[in-house]
Amino acid sequence: MTLLYPIGKSLYVNITNLCCCKCVFCVRDITDSVGGSDSLWLDHEPTIDELKAELEKFDLDDYEEVVFCGYGEPLMRINEVVEFATYIKSKKDIKIRINTNGLADLIHKKKTAVMLKDVIDAVSISLNAPNKEVYLEVTQPAFGIKSFDAMLSFAKDCKTCLKEVCFSVVDEISEEEIRKSQELADSLGIPLRVRVKNG
Repeated sequence: MTLLYPIGKSLYVNITNLCCCKCVFCVRDITDSVGGSDSLWLDHEPTIDELKAELEKFDLDDYEEVVFCGYGEPLMRINEVVEFATYIKSKKDIKIRINTNGLADLIHKKKTAVMLKDVIDAVSISLNAPNKEVYLEVTQPAFGIKSFDAMLSFAKDCKTCLKEVCFSVVDEISEEEIRKSQELADSLGIPLRVRVKNG
């Protein structure tokens, strides 16, 4: 079971396979690994003790950041993310980032950005679309049409309590939709990164 995997100077944490979206471009529908890792499919949701034991196999001095991003939505297990991130910080003051769909508030039925304060340094939130209709089509969230506004609300909350917040879109959407996504991101004062599909 692959719980941690390095890509360049980043060490990735594969903490769950659970996800509340079925994005049309999702890499896990195409391959079972990323960046030369072994299969990222988990036979069970890893415990904190299992994650700690796996971390012992890596030297954090070799990495610039730790990233919670595997074959699921990390914040499905927000309590475990916070606990393991706190443990990592106790070992080394290293940058910790989460790649997320931004739907944690809907998943946990409460405001969640504040839970990340002081332990998570950065979040990259999948904007994926410039409006709720395209978002619903591209991301296919379990929570339906309200998901887009909930994701934007989460992003705004993160801006108030985390050092770095950025949006991402995949070039699966049209150039016009990317342009409108940029305008939306600019209006919120959040940088936007355009990701290459399957890249």
